[in-house]
Amino acid sequence: QEAKASKSGAAVYALAIAFAFLALAALYESWGLPLAIMLSVPAAVLGALLFTRGMHLFDPLYVNDVYLQISLVMLIGLAAKNAILVVEYADRLFREQGMDAAVGAARIRLRPIFMTAFSFILGVLPLVFASGVYATARNIMGVALIGGMLFATLLGIFLYPALYYLVGRVGG
Repeated sequence: QEAKASKSGAAVYALAIAFAFLALAALYESWGLPLAIMLSVPAAVLGALLFTRGMHLFDPLYVNDVYLQISLVMLIGLAAKNAILVVEYADRLFREQGMDAAVGAARIRLRPIFMTAFSFILGVLPLVFASGVYATARNIMGVALIGGMLFATLLGIFLYPALYYLVGRVGG
């Protein structure tokens, strides 16, 4: 049963990304903005996988299991939230100023992105240091969430404007 359930991970990720994309497409009544937002998700997933793999070098209990997969689904929404903060504001500025709006939006929205991301990271920190029954599950989730949010935030401040610009160039 565990082997059968582990094969459905790709379908869960695809559905999570599809539902998030369709919800954003309905919200913005556009295909371009949600595409720019969802293209930022791989940075968070990469961070989670790298941090978990790095911790696996120190402790073999850090593996890709159901808890890591739950964290990856959470990171899809969290990375999209950070991208929304920049892309939505960049789109508003784009109508007034042109293509330079993406960099301006990233500069203006930098503080809210850092505040929400690092408050989330501090809130997840107890999971990393948890002990007791099922501590490994909490540790894996904490490491994956912190790694994903760090990558999504630190790479995202450069990635979000570039993705918005790319989608605006290709789409417009």
